[in-house]
Amino acid sequence: MSFDTILLDLDHDTRVATVTLNRPEALNSFNRAMCHEMKEIWHIIKGDEAVNAVVLRAAGERAFSAGLDVKSSYGQPEIVWNHEDPGELLSPKWQKMWKPVVCAVQGMCTAGALYFVNEADVVICSQGATFFDSHVSAGLVSALEPIGLMRRIGLGDTLRMALMGNEERVCAQTALRIGLVTEVVAEEELWRRADEIATTIAARPPTATQGTVKAIWESLDKPYRAAMDQGLIYTRLGNPIAKAELAARSKDNATSAPRIR
Repeated sequence: MSFDTILLDLDHDTRVATVTLNRPEALNSFNRAMCHEMKEIWHIIKGDEAVNAVVLRAAGERAFSAGLDVKSSYGQPEIVWNHEDPGELLSPKWQKMWKPVVCAVQGMCTAGALYFVNEADVVICSQGATFFDSHVSAGLVSALEPIGLMRRIGLGDTLRMALMGNEERVCAQTALRIGLVTEVVAEEELWRRADEIATTIAARPPTATQGTVKAIWESLDKPYRAAMDQGLIYTRLGNPIAKAELAARSKDNATSAPRIR
């Protein structure tokens, strides 16, 4: 399966899909082609029952992503009411893809790249990673990415990043402290560690992991009591199926295990 801006690997042995942003010459910035390819990839992964988790990473050493490619025209419809946010296409949650996503960040992660970070389920980074929001430095309103970022790191740190622009470079250790990432690893260990986390998640019953992702993310848009009520419904629906998946896997493992006499 071939794409122009992204590499996709579906490993049905480990049940992990690896998505690699592959425009290192452009700092893995996204253009319209990448946005539409990302949407297609999320739907491919969503429909592949042999995939239970995803690693999202980027080629090259300089940047995870520099956000929107300002050297190319994204191109919006003439009717202003038909304009779309690129994040809708880039986001697994907008595409209702509930398989857990592990995001591995190296180098620069700025502006629209925060779309990827905001909607990943587990984010790790290398020691040399830096996070910042360049919008206001370029004379642009920073609105959409901070809304997602605020759910991950809170109002104060989000406003500081959004308002200080290029002058506020959040290093890996600060990102860990404020909760932007959950782990910092050496550069050479980044991809291996992301794959290790995703493989661990993928080994769990998929109905349990996807139901967990769906319940938690959907709760962010609801009042507390409504979220709790909906979460209860999800446990009633998902738990019997997930337990059956676990039992079937245990039975398969017992059948395939060598007998000792």
